[in-house]
Amino acid sequence: MYVIAYVCMYGRRVKALREAMDLSLRDLAERSGVSAPMLSQVERGETSPTLSVAERIAGGLDLSLSQLLRLDEGGVVSIVRAKERRNGGADGHRYEILTPPLPGQRAELSRHVLKPGSATGGPGDPPMHEPGARETALVESGSVVLEIDGDRHELTAGDCVTFDADLPHHFENTGKEEAALLAVVSAGLRRS
Repeated sequence: MYVIAYVCMYGRRVKALREAMDLSLRDLAERSGVSAPMLSQVERGETSPTLSVAERIAGGLDLSLSQLLRLDEGGVVSIVRAKERRNGGADGHRYEILTPPLPGQRAELSRHVLKPGSATGGPGDPPMHEPGARETALVESGSVVLEIDGDRHELTAGDCVTFDADLPHHFENTGKEEAALLAVVSAGLRRS
């Protein structure tokens, strides 16, 4: 019988994911089919679940077993060199994805440069974010207008905004000089 060797680390991860999803032990027990007392022992590192139990816990957290155990990740440090950045855009909007394309990636950092009169969300841009996504953007230079769900918000260098990224939105450069912003999109714990 195979058992999970990393009991303490595994238990802490299960607890952190459960709490991030705002689930009680009882909620996770119902979702996974693993008893609440067993889940409690796993979270405290008092027992090591079999692979079958670990797989049911992963399912209750809407993850695959490899995502839960982070077996599909290639280590704890990933570096994207400047020349390795993925980039795109069109019509006065350039963007670079600064984070690596890892399975199970929970957040993505990108840098956007907008020429005067241009906007994000046009041809060549990434698709709208998945349900539950949140975005935080920091204006590095220039000024932009965030239009989201019909409302407009003026932002200048140094301003930072956080919003529900699954609502219709885009950034516009209505100024006379180039604008740049950093954006972090986080999908939370939802998995497709």
